[in-house]
Amino acid sequence: MGAALGVPGLVDVLGLPQARGYVVFLVDGLGELNLRENAAHAPFLSGLEAVPGVRSNIPSTTVTSLTSLGTGLAPGRHGVSGYTVRVPETGERLNSIAWDRPLDPREWQPHEMVLTRMAREGIASAAVNEARFRGSGLTQCSQRDVPYHGVTSSWERHDVLLDLTEADGRPAVYAYESNLDHTGHKHGCTSEEWRVELRRIDDDLRRLRTDLPDDVRLVVTADHGMVDLPVEGRFDVDEHPRLLDDVELLAGEARFRHVHTRPGAAPEVAQRWRDLLGDRAEVRLREECEDWFGTVEPEVEQRFGDVVVAAQDDFAVFSSREFAREMEMAGFHGSTSEVETRIPLLWC
Repeated sequence: MGAALGVPGLVDVLGLPQARGYVVFLVDGLGELNLRENAAHAPFLSGLEAVPGVRSNIPSTTVTSLTSLGTGLAPGRHGVSGYTVRVPETGERLNSIAWDRPLDPREWQPHEMVLTRMAREGIASAAVNEARFRGSGLTQCSQRDVPYHGVTSSWERHDVLLDLTEADGRPAVYAYESNLDHTGHKHGCTSEEWRVELRRIDDDLRRLRTDLPDDVRLVVTADHGMVDLPVEGRFDVDEHPRLLDDVELLAGEARFRHVHTRPGAAPEVAQRWRDLLGDRAEVRLREECEDWFGTVEPEVEQRFGDVVVAAQDDFAVFSSREFAREMEMAGFHGSTSEVETRIPLLWC
């Protein structure tokens, strides 16, 4: 988007159509395959022009993908490595959404926002998001240093987006929708509740496109897809204590675990996990994950597990002791499957 608006040094790898401005609207949890399977419930989105082959980050999770979207960097550089992550200096676990440790987000993630770079070139950059996220740790990692318009309803968001794009100049606006992901986690992405939410979002975006100025493009994307997990696929690591030998901390989430080990123990730990889990998970050492994380910078490498466990098929690694809330969820994401990593990139 920045390249299409003429920002020096940026490259338009998508071939966006020319426009005076753009709204990039991210629907949390709307994977490309999830959308395809529910095309009848989203006729507007399903009819838009699409860029094929777009993928989320790995782990395919909100905090990592939003930070990559905001910075234009792979996880191995920006260091927001997962939903929960080890703080190397203390050995504690940070929840990257709740931001429940006394860490400065600007030090944790020091890289500049692409929107900020665009603003220096005279582009009217802005973020439109839920009011409750203003100033949060994740917002400061992924959307900081541009005007933040906090809203409390989809109707208010609609009006703010129109105000921003009808003004003079070249608008570049990021907007975010969280409810589909929340519904998927609670009820599952194959539930009627999820389909109802999808229909609402589809209608909101259809109305937004109708009301936006003709010379402003609407670009719709997502941060990840989602899968539902049957009860029989829920593996509680606390029932297999040998897997926790030499493990100092578990982080990440059920579909993608970061396993932090005592120094030197990672190869043995990885082999134990491989032997027990078999083809239910892909188990790698951190140094084997460049195709997932990109090159991991030394400053952030200890935030990534010494061993990483990417669940496959209808499987996930739980800990009833450490992550009790996950046991209550229906829908999940984070791993490497097509459903979780393939995301829509649509425009009109």
